[in-house]
Amino acid sequence: MNSINEEIISQIRFDDRGLVPAIIQDEKSRQVLMLGYMNEESLRLTLETGRTWFFSRSRQKLWNKGESSGHFQNVRKISYDCDCDTILVVAEQIGAACHTGNFSCFYRDFEPEGSLGASK
Repeated sequence: MNSINEEIISQIRFDDRGLVPAIIQDEKSRQVLMLGYMNEESLRLTLETGRTWFFSRSRQKLWNKGESSGHFQNVRKISYDCDCDTILVVAEQIGAACHTGNFSCFYRDFEPEGSLGASK
């Protein structure tokens, strides 16, 4: 890994579990696709491979988005916020981002009355 990427990784403020939230945004529509968590190793793999890698909190292991579904995320840009504790990944989404088959995990909206509904 190059020294610029190592310098960036050293600035990221991982939480007490060694994780940082990563928001994935579609490069074309700018729609938020999903929120995942990265640890230092998955962030390194994302930078090295150009595809998103995450740390599964439930399975306690690394996973590459698309490894089983074929719905990969090709990284176009990675930014981090002013507090260095959240990552934004702009990506080309291949297929659906959500395990439900929806393009985005954010396909449900709160209606004005407070009830939960599906996005149109």
